Amino acid sequence: MIKIIVTCFFLCLSMAVVNAQTPASKEQQDLERQRQQLKKELEQAEELLNSNKKSTRENLSTLAHINHKLDIQENVIENISREINLMDNTIYKSQKDVTKLQLLLDTLKQEYTKSMVYSYKNRSNSDFLNFIFSAPGFNDAIKRINYLKSYRNYREMQGENILRTQALLKGRIDELSGNKQKKNTVLQIQSKEVSALQTQQDEKAAIVAKLKAQGKELSNQIAAKKKQMMKVNNAFALAIKRANDEARKVAANKASEERRNNEAEIKAAKNNKPDDATATKKTTTKIRKTTATSAKPENVLLPTDADININAGFERNRRNLPWPVSGGYIILHFGLNKLANNVEVNSQGISIGSEIGTSVKAIFEGEVQMINNYDDLQLVVIKHGRYFTGYSNISGVNLTKGQKVSVGQVIGKVAANLDGVGAVDLMISKDNSELNPEAWLKPR
Repeated sequence: MIKIIVTCFFLCLSMAVVNAQTPASKEQQDLERQRQQLKKELEQAEELLNSNKKSTRENLSTLAHINHKLDIQENVIENISREINLMDNTIYKSQKDVTKLQLLLDTLKQEYTKSMVYSYKNRSNSDFLNFIFSAPGFNDAIKRINYLKSYRNYREMQGENILRTQALLKGRIDELSGNKQKKNTVLQIQSKEVSALQTQQDEKAAIVAKLKAQGKELSNQIAAKKKQMMKVNNAFALAIKRANDEARKVAANKASEERRNNEAEIKAAKNNKPDDATATKKTTTKIRKTTATSAKPENVLLPTDADININAGFERNRRNLPWPVSGGYIILHFGLNKLANNVEVNSQGISIGSEIGTSVKAIFEGEVQMINNYDDLQLVVIKHGRYFTGYSNISGVNLTKGQKVSVGQVIGKVAANLDGVGAVDLMISKDNSELNPEAWLKPR
C-alpha cells in the first residue's frame, strides 16, 4: 500500500512540474516575437523621424512622427512588463515546486532509511526462513514469499525514486536560477527602454515648444491644411452625390422604359383583339402583375447582383481590410485630433504616413467613381456597392472613371503633404455617412 501511495504521489508531482512550464514557455515565446516586431516598427519610426528632420523644420508631421514613436516605445515597455510578470509567476511556481520536491525527497529518504534499518536488523537468512516456514499452511507460505519479493522491489523502487527526485530537484533549482538571471537581464532592458522613453518625451516637449514659438506660421500651416482637407472632403462628397444621382437616373430610365413597354403591349393587345375584352383584360392584368412582382433593388446603388455581392463582401471584411500602403503609421486619426499649442483638426478620414513614392493599393474591389486633381495632387474615389473609399494626397494615378479595380491593385503613389512628408489619406463612407477607417482596416 505504501509503495502504491508513494509511486502515485511521485508521478502526480512530476506531471504537475512538467505541465506547469509548458504554457509559460509558449507565452514567453509569443511575447518575444511581439517585442521583435515592435523593435522593427521602432526602427522604422526612427528612420522616418530622422528623414523628416533632415528634409523639413519642425512641423505637425514631426510631432506626429514623435507621437507614433512614443506609442511604440510605450508598447515595448508594456511588453517587457508583461514578460517580467510572467517570469515572476514562473519563479514563484518554480520555488513552490522546489519546496514540494524537497519535502518529497526528505520523505523518501526517511522511508528508505527505515526500510534499510529493518533489513539490517533482519538480515539473517534464518529469520527469513523461519518467517516462511512458520506459516500455518502452504498457501500462506507462498504469500509470505511474494511479500518478501515485493518488499525487496519496494526498497529498489525507493532508491530509484530518490535518484529521480534528486535529478528533478536539481533541474528545477537550475531552472529557477536561470529564470532569476533572465529576469535581471530583462529588468536591465526595461530600464534602458524607460530611459529611451524619457528621452523621446523630452524631444517631444522640445518640438512642441518650437511649434508654439512659430506662432503665426503654425496657424497658417493649420489653415492651409484645413483648406486642403475641405477641398478633398467636398470632392469626396460630390463623388458620392454623383453616384447616387446617376444610379437614380438609371433606375428612373429603366422604370420608364418598362412602363412604355407595358403600355405598348396593352395597346397591341387591344388593337389585335378589339372584340375580345376578356383577352385584353387578362393581358393587362398579367403585365401589371409582372411589373409589380419584378425584383427591385433595396438601394439604387445596388441595381445588380454583382453590386449586391460586392457590398456584402465589403461588410463581411470589416476589421479585415488591407491597409492601402505597406507599413506606415497614422498621422491623423478619424474625428477630432488635438495637436500642439491647443490646435484641433477634425479629420473625415485618416492620414497614413509612409515614404514618398510608396505604392497605394485599393483596399477592396470596386469601380472607379472619380479621379479629381487638386493642388498638384490627386483623389481617387472607388465605389463598393453602397460603400465608397477615397484615397487622396497621391500622384501617378493611371485609372479611368468606370474602370473595375481589384483588391490590392495599385492605384497611385504616396505624395508629399503640406509638411513635405509622405502620406496618403483614406476615407470610407456608406452612402453619405462617414465611417472610421481604423474600424475597418486589419489591426496591426
